[in-house]
Amino acid sequence: MNKNSKIYVAGHCGLVGSAIWNNLKKKGYANLIGQTHSELDLQDSAAVKSFFDKEQPEYVFLAAAHVGGIMANNTYRADFIYDNLQIQQNVIGESFRHHIKKLLFLGSTCIYPKETEQPIKEEALLTAPLEYTNEPYAIAKIAGLKMCESFNIQYGTDYLTVCQPDFTYYCRKHMATFQVEIIMGTI
Repeated sequence: MNKNSKIYVAGHCGLVGSAIWNNLKKKGYANLIGQTHSELDLQDSAAVKSFFDKEQPEYVFLAAAHVGGIMANNTYRADFIYDNLQIQQNVIGESFRHHIKKLLFLGSTCIYPKETEQPIKEEALLTAPLEYTNEPYAIAKIAGLKMCESFNIQYGTDYLTVCQPDFTYYCRKHMATFQVEIIMGTI
């Protein structure tokens, strides 16, 4: 990427997306595109198509996702799988249609089996059951990873998946307690 490349960061207001955004800005990338959820609903395929048609990004960072803690994961199982599949399908699909140069998809370590050897090895994917509370979210993330992999194999695209730890910690001033998992550790 050069400093004037048009870069779309989906989820640029979230924890990881904002870190990507700020890092790109700090490194001198001047042509960043970001839309809040109220500006662009990534589950709306027509809106995502229109956005890509208008903006024509060259690179995409897909950090947008519907996330939550243990209680939310158990309560809204259908929402987690459906929403994340829609977001991924729309953004990855439009990235392909617009021939973007590179896509970075943010996965999650919850895609690996519940009882997996540490440190996690890529080969552990799909070898045993997932953690039940994360299962719908994890399945959606696995689908996103496999979608990227399949586009690379069939069409020669350059779509990468990076798995971030599930214990990424943050605190938002007015966030409901059931949406955030308390992370053990020293702060």
